[in-house]
This record gives sequence, C-alpha cells and structure tokens, in this order.
Amino acid sequence: MGPSGLLVALALHLAVCARPHRDYCVLGAGPAGLQMAALLHRAGRDYEVFERESAPGSFFTRYPRHRKLISINKRHTGKANAEFNLRHDWNSLLSDDPHLLFRHYSQAYFPDASDMVRYLGDFAQRLGLNVLYNTNITHVTLDKDPQAWNGHYFILTDQKGQVYQCSVLLVATGLAVPKLVDFPGSEYAEGYESVSVDPEDFVGQNVLILGHGNSAFETAENILGVTNFVHMLSRSRVRLSWATHYVGDVRAINNGLLDTYQLKSLDGLLESDVEYLALVKDSKGRFHITLKFLLESSNQSADSIPLPEDDNDNFAMRVAYDRVIRCLGWKFDFSIFNQSLRLSSGTEFSKKYPLIKASYESKGSRGLFILGTASHSVDYRKSAGGFIHGFRYTVRAVHRLLEHRYHGITWPSTEYPITQLTSSIIRRVNEASGPYQMFSVLADIILLKERNATAFEYLEEFPMQMLAQLEMLTGRTARHGLFVVNMEYGKNFSGPEKDVFYYDRSVAHIEDAWLSNFLHPVVYYYRHLPTEQDMRFRPAQWPLPRPTAIHHIVEDFLTDWTAPVGHILPLRRFLENCLDTDLRSFYAESCFLFTLTRQRLPPFCQQGYLRMQGLSSTESLRQHGVESKLLQDYTAMENSSRWLGDHSSAPRPLTQSLDSNKEEL
Repeated sequence: MGPSGLLVALALHLAVCARPHRDYCVLGAGPAGLQMAALLHRAGRDYEVFERESAPGSFFTRYPRHRKLISINKRHTGKANAEFNLRHDWNSLLSDDPHLLFRHYSQAYFPDASDMVRYLGDFAQRLGLNVLYNTNITHVTLDKDPQAWNGHYFILTDQKGQVYQCSVLLVATGLAVPKLVDFPGSEYAEGYESVSVDPEDFVGQNVLILGHGNSAFETAENILGVTNFVHMLSRSRVRLSWATHYVGDVRAINNGLLDTYQLKSLDGLLESDVEYLALVKDSKGRFHITLKFLLESSNQSADSIPLPEDDNDNFAMRVAYDRVIRCLGWKFDFSIFNQSLRLSSGTEFSKKYPLIKASYESKGSRGLFILGTASHSVDYRKSAGGFIHGFRYTVRAVHRLLEHRYHGITWPSTEYPITQLTSSIIRRVNEASGPYQMFSVLADIILLKERNATAFEYLEEFPMQMLAQLEMLTGRTARHGLFVVNMEYGKNFSGPEKDVFYYDRSVAHIEDAWLSNFLHPVVYYYRHLPTEQDMRFRPAQWPLPRPTAIHHIVEDFLTDWTAPVGHILPLRRFLENCLDTDLRSFYAESCFLFTLTRQRLPPFCQQGYLRMQGLSSTESLRQHGVESKLLQDYTAMENSSRWLGDHSSAPRPLTQSLDSNKEEL
C-alpha cells in the first residue's frame, strides 16, 4: 500500500474512532421515545434521544388538525390508588414524579393537543432526559463487528453529516407519512395534513371525504354545520370503537355525521374501493366521480367524459363536489433505513408497519426495536398498543427485556408464600393498568417455585405471545408450573357488525362466567411451559395454547372483582384444584386441631402457625369466629363439661381435652 493508501486508511480509522458512541440510541422524542428514555435514565444506562425538532412532541404541534385529542383525561375516579387511576388516564407517561400526571395539565375530558406538547416538554425537562434536539437522522445502516453486542453496530447519519454509532437502536418515530392512494385524478384531493381547518372556507360547498377513520370523521365534524352536505367514501364499512372495543376505530366524539346520515339530513356514508374510481375536474373547477375504466376508454375532454349517471341516473355520487379531502391515515417512514435492516417485506401491511416480533424487536435486525405507534402491528385492531395508554406499558416491557439481555438483570418479580396466591391475583386484576389496557397482549405470569408449590414468583406485564421464550427473555425458571393472568373480552362480542347493546348482554351468574362478554380476568394454568409449537398451533382466536385448566372470573359492571362469593371464592377453589392444596387462612385454634387430626396441614398452618406466626387469638376474634361458625365455642363446651363433671363421673369430652392441652402449650 502506497502513502496515499495509508492516508486514506488512517482517515477512515480516525473517522470511525471519532463517531460518538451510545449503548442505546432512541429515534424520536415523542411519547414512546421519552418513555424509553425515562426508563433508561433511571437505570443509569448510556443513551441519547435524537429529535429533529427543537422540542419534544412535535407531532402534536400539528396533529390532530382540529386540536382535540381523543384520549380521555379522567381526573376523578373515586379511588386514591395511583395504579388504578392510570386505567382511566390515557395521556400520562410512567414515572415516579406525581407532578408528571396529565391531570395537572388539563381539566378537559378530551384535552387540547397543545396541552400534550406542554406535558411532554415538562416530562423531558423535569427528568433531565438526554435529548439531542434539531438533529434529523437521515440515514441508518449497519456496520458488522463481532465485538458489538449484537454482532453489528447501528450507524446513524444526521442532516449535517455527523455520524453516530449505537449498540441498540430504539425507533420511536411514529407513523408520520400520509397514506396515499393512486387513482386517476388523485392529485385533485387535498390532504388531511394540509387542508384548511377554518369552517368558513367550506360555507355552502359540497364536500367528499375519502376515508372512514377518526381523521376523516374529525374533518367532517368540523364542517358539518356550514356545508351543503358531506359525503364520506371508503372501501370498508365504518368501524365504531364502542362496537369493536378498539380505541383506534371511530370514537363517539367525532361521529356526528352518523346522526345526520341516518336521520336523512343530506350527509352520508358510501362504500367503494377508491382505486376503481376516477376524479374528473370540469371547466367550472368542480369534481365528478366516474369509474376508472370509463376514463381509460375515453379520449374526450374533461367535460364530455362518460359518467356513471349516463347509464344509471340513480348513481349515488352523481352530484358535483367542490372539495375532495383525503383522510386515509398514516404509515411508517422507511426511507431513512438501509435495506440491510430488512424492516419491510413489501406486503401491503408491512408498508404501513415495520416487521417486528411479539417482543417488539425487528425480524430482520437483532438489537433494533420498534416502540410506540409504529409497533402497533403486534396488536392492530385488537388492543391499545398504538396509543399512549397502551404503549407506555409495551415500552416498559421492552426495557425489561433489554435489561436482562444486555445487563443480566432478571425480569422484576416478587416472591410470596402460596397462601397469598388468591389475594395477589385479586389485587392485580382490580388495580393493574397494564394488563387492563393491553388486554390479551401483556399478561401477569405466576411461576410456582417448588414441586409442592409452597411459594410463587409474580411477574407483571409479560408479552403473552413470547410465553414459550419466557425463561430466556426473563432469566426466571418455570419448572413447576405456571399461571397466566390475562384480561379478555368475550370471543364473540367485538366487531363492526356486532350489536353490543342487545338485551341480556351481561353475565351475572358464576356458572356462566366463561360466557362473559365484557372485559374480565381469565386465569390459565399450565403444568409445563408451552412450547413454540404449542403457541403456533393454538386454537383459533385463542391468545394462548389450550391450558391444563382455565378459569374465567365473571364480568363485573363496576370492574370491581372483590365479591367474596361471586369472584374470590370461585377463584380460590380453582387455584386449590390446580395445586391440590388448601389456600384458606385459619385461626391458630384450627391449626392446632389440624396438627392433631390431619396428616397434611394446609400451607397457611405450615407457614404460619408452626413457625409461631399467623392470627393470634383475642377474645373479639374468638367470638367473631364462633358467630361466623368458623370455630367451635370452646367456652360453652368447657362450661358444659364442668357442669357434667359436677353432676357425673363421666370422662371429659375429647374436644375439651384438646382445648386444655392447647392452653397448656
């Protein structure tokens, strides 16, 4: 190699060495990016967030266009439990700072988007997060290196040509590219991202909106009162969130046009595939709908192109429109990622979302994780993973996976004696927000510790579809069986065509709990951890493989599963049947009797009474036990025995003798 070659090699070496390196790089300072940053920051990890704008939450500075969020801000629940209250707070991110709850930023039930911008700015500032603003990453590629955590580094280049090197890449850029449909005349359609939001610009106009989603209905709601009429066109029927139980479908706050359509006040909904249609502009600047094949077979001027109404004078869209607005949703921006990362397969669905596993890791590149809205392919139209109140928990799950894989920190868990199994489940199903919002996606896992099940470990919010890999992903072992605690809707209760208001829709009887329609806890018991094959070939519409046993806790109108007979007793008996043990709690008197009359003591007596722990006897407790028929009335028996002793030479009863021995002990 000549001198010039040595100089080039040296320059390349210096360039590589000069790259700023971070263990974790986060793309985007929106809600998902900041949530991950907060978790990394608290764990003391080496990370950097790259944000192209000058402040966090730039998406919310423009969207939604009409500024009202559809994520609820329920400030009052009647409960003081912070975890429970997060079930009904759809905007807050997770932190230990009580000031960083969204209820402090808006009193509105549906807040203004500017409040979200302010909240995210404070979240980043108060927690001291490492965010590099005004840094637009324009290209991402791989640099193979056997010394790297994943066998390669991620190389990021910004708009100034600055290069950054990362061991793990966490993409939280959301869905930022408007979805377009290519059809003749599509260039005449105004986009949701740029159309006027001033109703005065639509006074007395005929408007056609392409799309049946929230952005389409939001746009229609804004102009209903000033237009001649609004027609909405999409290839699929409208999906209402209260029927599908999916928060991404059309919300009631925006669906005023459904009233005016069904009450025949000129507005209306239509179903047709836009790709089969064409948009023609006449000499007056108005737009006509025709069929694509009619346009392709004609060489005539715009004013003489055949229209469907020429043959069918009852054609629904035979009127001319003054405005056509495209509201077809969003898709992921793949343009900055080198093809070597293999984020897309080219299929229609993967053009909207990146290809990822149920662990939110890219299928094509180890160490690349997709967070937030862009990760919604895992639970699209099933759960809330595309929205803050859902992905704040999936981001935390990803962080726990990272902590174990790269730092050897096992998935957080709490160990309890088996006697607390029932109460632990009851507490979580009544308080936990993660499984409640990410139903059928994140579930609690209970790992039995010994073969005779004297203790258990409780793991919270594990991705259900990764259950077969639980031991590898968490560092925990599942050798003696496990329970999975999930939240589920009834299997036939959700869908755009479902009548969810039918009479007798609720289930109240314990024996019919498995028929519950509304969101309710379901407990799966497995003697052995399911395999990958079990997961792959599970029954249709089941979130998990067929278990050894399953228990539905009957739905509750108040979502309060604390009824002693209706909720707790059936659950306890189910757990006892699975474990072949008695999970009840006992007074010391009962445990004493069991030691003399049984070969096998209940766990409560083994772990309490025999270790001189448990419920100590007081006169009030004894009297309560007698009145509730949980204990025998030894005092009355003793008095009776004394009377017999005074009047007879008969021996004392065995029960009294046992009680006397107990008192001596």
